[in-house]
Amino acid sequence: MNDYNNSMPQAGHRLELIGREQLTISGVEDVERFDETGIVMSTAAGTLVVTGEDLHIGKLSLDGGELHVDGRIDAVSYEDGGQERQGFFRRLFG
Repeated sequence: MNDYNNSMPQAGHRLELIGREQLTISGVEDVERFDETGIVMSTAAGTLVVTGEDLHIGKLSLDGGELHVDGRIDAVSYEDGGQERQGFFRRLFG
């Protein structure tokens, strides 16, 4: 059994998904890339990738570390560094 609590930083990082249309993320440090099909950001817990369709950033406050996303959200995943991450980003953003 994995102990996720010990592997994640304890800084204030939180995700709140309402349906598949609204996502609020706290602990955002930087938005690296975004378009209507994907958003890549650095968070207190690592690199977070959100994919979907018609994605829009409704509110971004890097001072407060909060990001609101609207659109159809298909997936939310954390990526680790290294070769695997670069391959995923190439597939996502070509």
